[in-house]
Amino acid sequence: MGTLELPPPQARRILELARKDRQAARVAMAEHSLDAQVALICETPVSRRSQLLGLAADPARIIPRLPPAELCFTAHAVGLADAGWLLEHATAEQLTACIDLDAWTAGLPDRERLGQWLEAFADGGDATLQKASEAVDAEAWTLLLMDQAYVILKPSGDDDWEPPVGGQTIDGQFYLVSRRGSDDLVELLEFLRVLFQESYWLYFRLLQAVIWELPTETEEWARRWRGGRLEDLGFPPLDEAKGIYAFLSETNADLISDEARSFEVEDWPMPVWMPSFPITAEMDYSLFRAFAGLPDEERRTRLLEFLSLANRVAVADDLPLGDAETLPASLAKAARFASLGLDFLCAEHDLAAPDALRRATQERLFRVGFNLERSAGRAEPPLHLEDEPETDEGERETEA
Repeated sequence: MGTLELPPPQARRILELARKDRQAARVAMAEHSLDAQVALICETPVSRRSQLLGLAADPARIIPRLPPAELCFTAHAVGLADAGWLLEHATAEQLTACIDLDAWTAGLPDRERLGQWLEAFADGGDATLQKASEAVDAEAWTLLLMDQAYVILKPSGDDDWEPPVGGQTIDGQFYLVSRRGSDDLVELLEFLRVLFQESYWLYFRLLQAVIWELPTETEEWARRWRGGRLEDLGFPPLDEAKGIYAFLSETNADLISDEARSFEVEDWPMPVWMPSFPITAEMDYSLFRAFAGLPDEERRTRLLEFLSLANRVAVADDLPLGDAETLPASLAKAARFASLGLDFLCAEHDLAAPDALRRATQERLFRVGFNLERSAGRAEPPLHLEDEPETDEGERETEA
């Protein structure tokens, strides 16, 4: 997750060895299997991953295997201006995820961040630009073009027509004029040059879209495409996610299922690296201590449910999904409030923690814990959730 203060022991040994004998460090890195090298990279703090990757015999085999968010975190740690060598070996799915996770702010495409990622893709070479052009939604590129340039199409049959002042063209038909006088559009023109050579119809479509399409409609389509992909990665829509902050009255806070609930949490292609949780009975949060009391297979299901809850927290709190610190923050918040809810229900129903965990969803536990803290004046929902969801608490089966 890129949040450990120190690399795992094996990675630490390799990095320390590299200070004295780089070739010996390369040999030590090569002693690990490809899967083990991927694990070492992902469990090493993001600030030191590039050092470890530099010791790998074939980074081009490791980089495509990194979970997409981990690639995004690593690129940030390197600096997007210097991340071309990473992105050169990334898959189309990884490049798309980098944009989905990091180039949006408050539910809208962030044009500045898109521009920075475009520069990083360009640094990775023509093949990377080509891959990114087809992987990332055309609507996102259209919005970036709209933000940076005016596009003028040469009229057909007008021999007296003259190009606009400052206009730059690739094909003699479409002319781009910077919206900012000091901007020379180098990366944008490089991007369009690659499209013109390799994907002409996408090139034509983008430039026509800048001329004719409305930014608001383009944003809406971009939001829809991104939303679907984020759901596939376990991030729910905002309206669904903010349900974790729904009001619970005191009379309904202790509702719980009469019997153990049988439910399954489907696996999803998690965007982050998730090593095994060191679950023990001595852990700080009662939720984790309850996990320790479950059989191994049941524990795995509950851990996936917990990760799903953390994703809901990240979305509801509008945390930056491309930031390496977001997951630890959302995990900690999910654990805190779910543990408070678990403790309350255990006391109310005289249940052992694992049994209570079986009879209430972790989202329910979070809501109970959060409402208890809010009633005590120690918690408030995020400020951006202006219309806090209200729910009908009359159905015992539904709420438990």
